[in-house]
Amino acid sequence: MIARIWRGNTRREHAEEYGRFLERKGFSDYRATPGNRGALLLQRRGEESAEFVLISFWEDFDAVRRFAGQNPEKAVYYPEDEHYLLGKEPNVAHYEVAPASLPEMARWLGAQEVGRSA
Repeated sequence: MIARIWRGNTRREHAEEYGRFLERKGFSDYRATPGNRGALLLQRRGEESAEFVLISFWEDFDAVRRFAGQNPEKAVYYPEDEHYLLGKEPNVAHYEVAPASLPEMARWLGAQEVGRSA
């Protein structure tokens, strides 16, 4: 399993609205992509800005490419991001999820399907 990690920053006053946008649009696009195994959205608000970390989980790099295109290291952005983001990082990071952590993820999330093939 592959974890794809994207980061972005907004103004604090846009944090709630942008979080809803990511959940609505990003999560929808993930779910529509064969090989997606779920996602987590993390948020940290500071005095003036809010940081978002979006971690999506994929069966393999073929699944990542179905979402991101032939250059999976390149970040995927939507037109709406122009309104919210303070800047755009060009790349994302990918990590292999250690097999031993899959049962723990399932237990933490209460999801029995984490890590299983469809």
